[in-house]
Amino acid sequence: MARVLSLGEAVAELVHDGDTVALEGFTHLIPVAAGHEIIRQGRRNLTLVRMTPDIVYDQLIGAGCASKLIFSWGGNPGVGSLHRFRDAVQHSWPAPLEIEEHSHAGMANRYVAGASGLPFAVLRGYTGTDLPAQTDTIKPITCPFTGEQLTAVPALNPDVTIVHAQRADRAGNVQLWGIAGVQKEAVLAAKRSLVTVEEVVDELEPRPGALVLPSWAVTAVAEVPRGAAPSYAAGYYERDNAAYQAWDEIGRDREEFAKWLNDLTGVKA
Repeated sequence: MARVLSLGEAVAELVHDGDTVALEGFTHLIPVAAGHEIIRQGRRNLTLVRMTPDIVYDQLIGAGCASKLIFSWGGNPGVGSLHRFRDAVQHSWPAPLEIEEHSHAGMANRYVAGASGLPFAVLRGYTGTDLPAQTDTIKPITCPFTGEQLTAVPALNPDVTIVHAQRADRAGNVQLWGIAGVQKEAVLAAKRSLVTVEEVVDELEPRPGALVLPSWAVTAVAEVPRGAAPSYAAGYYERDNAAYQAWDEIGRDREEFAKWLNDLTGVKA
């Protein structure tokens, strides 16, 4: 059964140096506050995993938390590049960053395989792209029944998956609604999981289209109001587009980023 902890307690217990960590959310319910707490606690040598890594991953990379990124598309949505990500890849600042790039479909299938207890996933993707030549974890495979040439990708089983949701009850059952990416699959694939929520309530009221993560699938819940900002949480607050635009200037310059990091943690980049 999931335990209700403070965010600081949950990150201290669940996220360790050297872990593979997924912070999932697709434009919506992105666990930004948890990412910031990882930065504050000074985690290092993390392998970060994410479909569509955005500005919180730029911040984690710029803060020196990551040594590797497993991802599909990456960018500042609607604005442009992730400049701390680019600086790490191109100039090894603040540290070298290994990258493992996949398609969205490949990443989603990897999570599904991990959640299903399978060693790999099979799909028709990647045909006609140069990703197989660049990424060692994309391999051709022949269907034993039809002879069709397909692609295999290994399962993703993060040490820790972190997601944000609207509500949890006091037993640790989690309820989220609105746009959902691979949060369910990423949680079920992980060895440990943390869900930050807008509020902890006595009882989850049924809601059409809502997704419920049962307490047995969640390690810890932390109540963190506005824990997804500047992304949005349906039913609670809207996306802060100005914050994404402002990040472009902050992330573009090492000195401006260092000021931002110092404001967040008191630790200079």
